[in-house]
Amino acid sequence: MGRVALVTGGSRGIGAAISKGLQAAGYTVAASYAGNDEAAAAFTAETGIKTYKWDVGNYEASAAGIAQVEADLGPVEVVVANAGITWDGFFHKMTPEQWQKVIDTNLTGVFNTVRPVWPGMRDRGFGRVIVISSVNGQKGQAGQVNYAATKAGDIGIVRSLAQEGAGKGITANAVCPGYIGTEMVRAIPEKVLNEKIIPQIPAGRLGEPEEIARCVVFLAADDAGFINGSTVSANGAQFFG
Repeated sequence: MGRVALVTGGSRGIGAAISKGLQAAGYTVAASYAGNDEAAAAFTAETGIKTYKWDVGNYEASAAGIAQVEADLGPVEVVVANAGITWDGFFHKMTPEQWQKVIDTNLTGVFNTVRPVWPGMRDRGFGRVIVISSVNGQKGQAGQVNYAATKAGDIGIVRSLAQEGAGKGITANAVCPGYIGTEMVRAIPEKVLNEKIIPQIPAGRLGEPEEIARCVVFLAADDAGFINGSTVSANGAQFFG
């Protein structure tokens, strides 16, 4: 059995590709999800990867869920904080609820995911923390003040954790995807994709979830220990940050 890897939001979209990529690389993978029981069941049936349901925005739920993962599979040595949501709106119309819900999931959710496994990583002298940020956390985005703030904050988290964990054999890095061809992105009207989004991408296309997964598998490897506090941009040359 390989090292145990936990992927939050790991049964759909980019998270599903990451879960599959880690499994193919020999890890024992657990995937958490927030609410779509049908999709989670289908994912487990397809891959054999165990899924666990909890709200990453709730610390007690996260700690209990992670404790169950470790009871089932063993200590979590690789954690991929991928779970995230959007609730877009221009700032002058953004409600406190829109702000707080995105903060709770995308930013506090990283704390809630990493904090329960951090002491064990320190004790064992090994750990890999990988946070999925976003190109919009690097450059900002109109209509996404809440989302961009959380994704910029995620980069600050890994840069700080890297300094704390380096002496204990722990790395913390961020991956910043650009526009990736997930179900959510492909649901954008074709006219908007072709006229507004893809022209911003010098590569001339959307990225694929598997391209993000390959970044994660690289950073999770035992021999990636000198890569720490880094931000990997995977955006088709849309932005250099």
